[in-house]
Amino acid sequence: MNKVLIVEDDPINMKVFAKILTKRGGMEVKGTENVDEVIAIAQSGNVNIILMDVSLGNSYYQGKPVDGIKITQLLKADEKTKNIPVILVTAHAMQGDKENLLEESGADAYISKPIVDHQNFVNTIKAIIN
Repeated sequence: MNKVLIVEDDPINMKVFAKILTKRGGMEVKGTENVDEVIAIAQSGNVNIILMDVSLGNSYYQGKPVDGIKITQLLKADEKTKNIPVILVTAHAMQGDKENLLEESGADAYISKPIVDHQNFVNTIKAIIN
């Protein structure tokens, strides 16, 4: 069973993503915005893919506020976690945002919010895992 880590600060988005991925995708889902927990879960090797919100309001690392870009950079710089696919999931959907965010973060893919086509959302995630 594919295991998905959702890094999201909005509890409604967290619930919606989790429900779509478990019901439609048959995936196991864990969610947190605690950066130390994100890193620990990723380093455990017990996750196939990470969905990363770009704008995180309550995430801190080593006492400093961080966003999804910074967390993705940390994961991609770590030998233990660099090969885990990270998908940025964000409402930043202006022209050029996708390219800029992917380049800056080192993430593997980008999905804009809100998620309208639930099956396409699941299919995109499965395609990246496989």
